[in-house]
Formats: sequence, structure tokens, C-alpha cells
Amino acid sequence: MAAILPILSIILGFLSFQALAVPAPFLPRDVSPALPNQRSLQNEIGRSLSKRAALYFPGQAEYKNLTTRWAENINPNFFATVEVGTAEDVATTVKFARKYNIDFLAINRAHGTTKTLSTVKNGIQINLRQLQEITVAPDGKTAKLGGGVYNDNVVNALHAKGKSSGSGAAGCVGLMGAGLGGGYGRYEGFYGLVLDNIIDMNVVMADGTKKFVSAKSNPDLYWAMRGAGHNFGIVTRLTYKIHDEISPIWALTTMIFKQDKIEPVFNQLNKLIANGTMPARVINYALFAFNPNISTTDPVITVNIFYVGSAQDAKPYVKPFLDLKPVSTQNFVTSYPDIFYAAGTGLNDFVCHEPIGSAYLYPMGLQTYNVPVMAQLFQLYADKVKSNPNFSGSNVMLEGYSLGAVKAVDPASTAFAHRDDNILVGFLPRWTTGTNLSSEAEEWASKARTLVQSGTNGRPLSAYVNYAHGDEPLEAIYGYEPWRLARLRKLKKRYDPDFKFRFYNPIQ
Repeated sequence: MAAILPILSIILGFLSFQALAVPAPFLPRDVSPALPNQRSLQNEIGRSLSKRAALYFPGQAEYKNLTTRWAENINPNFFATVEVGTAEDVATTVKFARKYNIDFLAINRAHGTTKTLSTVKNGIQINLRQLQEITVAPDGKTAKLGGGVYNDNVVNALHAKGKSSGSGAAGCVGLMGAGLGGGYGRYEGFYGLVLDNIIDMNVVMADGTKKFVSAKSNPDLYWAMRGAGHNFGIVTRLTYKIHDEISPIWALTTMIFKQDKIEPVFNQLNKLIANGTMPARVINYALFAFNPNISTTDPVITVNIFYVGSAQDAKPYVKPFLDLKPVSTQNFVTSYPDIFYAAGTGLNDFVCHEPIGSAYLYPMGLQTYNVPVMAQLFQLYADKVKSNPNFSGSNVMLEGYSLGAVKAVDPASTAFAHRDDNILVGFLPRWTTGTNLSSEAEEWASKARTLVQSGTNGRPLSAYVNYAHGDEPLEAIYGYEPWRLARLRKLKKRYDPDFKFRFYNPIQ
């Protein structure tokens, strides 16, 4: 084979010369160079990459490691992975992909579940995991972060210096993947969303050029990147607001209720959420799930009440739920980094295992719970997981974050369109890969979302982009005010006219 390759190179070179010699009138109007193979990719791009960068191909162990996703049924298809070491490596790879009209997709922790990711075909994965810079400024007010950081390493690095900032609620999720679409998290009552803490970004654009993006430099792109950023560029570095830690300890009470308490539980959640005015120190997170330690036949509802401070100070918010007599109660007092593990969302917890099987997410935002409808939803969930045990790992996630700092931001100042949502719901059907249940999963999740939507008094569907399934109207994801999509489409045409960033709920 090695002896044949030089001959092939001579033949291909001759054919390329002959193609160039064809008179212009007979040439196709749109000619792309021949698609590269592994050797030509190594020869052409490998020499231009930094010493830290690496190329991997199917069949190699590290390729498999880098292309494994949290949800196995989400299948962007790559013929190569470039593990970049610098921003210049990202730019080089993008330019190479454009030259050959190859799909490319930047990946950090690979937790996205939108179906549109599976439209990548024979592409190049740009893996950002080496971009791990976390540098706190001398004044302690900002930090420089690499585009490959994730919640666990950011939270721990800041905590070590007595600092904190906005972050997601699961330790394994990439900070910027979430932040480009919003970035909900337990500190948002004080600091806002992840995107509200971004001061500036270094971004590689669709043509491979690099831009510095801030409120003063490329301000239109700064607006778009915060809420619709997956459509416009790859963030390689950012400056992030950080703050003195609010409290050295956090308290968490986890309570489990059976179905007979469903209505009083949701009535109490509505009182706590108080139409988006819940105190900044309080967070609630509820979950429909199977818990074999409680029942091997019936699902339960778990209610987590987090408090930024002591268990004593948390009592007024916990006691009304304890009065409902949960079948199980656990109490934790720990640091902010360890609250991830107390809640079961730490880097090494099951929820962060990769892969976790096959899964979809269907989101919707609510302002309040329609209690009778939530009782119907629980029954719909129970019927599904009991009738088909392959779905026993499925959940309904009910996230209630403090919203003071989120709602304090002018809604028009970013592309994020959901600041009037008080509750984030995620319908998460999960099943064993290979059981061919994707259509059944979609049918159930769509039915569940339609049911809950019927109880919103005509409020249109609100779909958080990072949870979006990929079949929602663009208005549901990017906002119903006509000016929002009009502005985003105009910017898309300006910054990505060839539609290269089209694999994550794309603006069209």
C-alpha cells in the first residue's frame, strides 16, 4: 500500500493539472476541491497546527473517546477529530474545512441533545477540551477562561480563591456551550445567567477569521452571541465576571413524595416561586423519577430545596414541604462545589456518565404551575414508564431558580428571549440504546409538552435553546417579538452567509 500511494499522488496531481487546463466555459459553475483523505488531512493541516494539537481518525481509541456523546442517539458524523491546542488551531481547522466544503462542529463536553446535531455528515470535529485556562485577575473581579472549561473545574478554581460566579447546575457540562444559549444555574439569583457574566469573547468566525467581541467591539455580535451564539462562532477565550463568595456553606434538603401528595407539593412550589420573586438564596428543583429505594413499581416526585447559607436559615423555606410528610428526607450542609455531589449532579455522578444511553430533551418555560395539569402529567409519566420498562430511566425535570438578577437585565440587551419564564421544564425520555424506541420517546415527550402547554392560558411555547429538541418554531426558541428574529437573521446573513454554523437549532 505504501508503494502505491506515491503513484496515486502523481495520478491525482496530473488529473488536477488537466482540470485546470479545461477552458473556463466548460467548467462547472461551482467547483470544490476533492475531499481530502486522512493522509492529505495530516499533510495539509497537521503541519500548521500547534505542537499541542492532535489529529484522530476512526479506529483510534482516542477518536472514540472524543466522539462519545452523553446521548448516544445524537450522532454527528465525523471523518476526523482535531483536538485543538490554541485559538489559531481552531481558525486553521475552520479554514481547511471551508476550503473543501466540509461540515465542522466545535465540541466541548458533548451534552447537546438537539436532533439537528445529527445532520453533521462526514465532518470534522473541533474538540476544545485542551482550552482549559482559568486565570483570576489581580483585582479579583474577572477571570480569563478558555473555551473548553466546564462547570466543575471553574467552580472549584474560583472557590479556592473565595470567588464564585454563574455556572450551570451539572458539573460535567461545558460553561460556554450552556452560556451561548443562556446558562441557568444555582447562583443566578445573585449573578444572572452565565451569559450575563460574559464581558468579552475571542471568537473564530465562519470564515476562519478571529474577532474580539464585547459591548464596544463588534457590539451587534456581542448581542447575538449571548443567547444565540451557536449560530455565529466558536469561543476560544472569554473574560468573565467573578464575585466574592456569598456564603462558605450551602444547605440542601431532599424530600421524596408519593403520588398522593402531588397537588399539595405543587401548590407549595407555586407559593415558593411566587411568580418569579423567590429570594436569591433559595433554589428549588423537582423531579419525576423512579426510585427503587422507595418503590419498585411506582414513580415518585423528588423536591430539592437549596439554600445559600445555613440549614437554620433555610428552615422557613423547607418546613412547609416537611409538613406535607415526605416518605424520605435527607439534609446536607456543604461547600458550593460539593453541593453538586449532594444533589447528584457532580462530575462523577451517574447523571454525568458518558454515554448515559439514548435520550431526548423537550423544553418549555412556565410562569407558574397549573396544579391539576401537573397531576395529569405525573400520571402520564407513570403510565409510560410502567407500561414500558425500557423508559424507566426517563425523567421530568422541574427547575426553579431565583430570578432577581436575571430579570434585572434589560430583555432587549441580549439575544436570550426567556427572562419572563419562572420555571424551566425538561421532558427527558431515556432508553437503552439499540432498542429502537426513538419514535416512541418523541411521541411521549411531545404529548407531555402539549399537555402542560394546554394549562398555560394560551401563553405560546417557550423553548430554551440548550434543551430544544429541534422541531420547535424558531420563535419559541429565539423570541416572539418580530424584531428579534429579524435582527438575528440579518446578523446571520452578515457573519455566516454560507450557513456553516447550522447544526445547533439554526437560525434560518
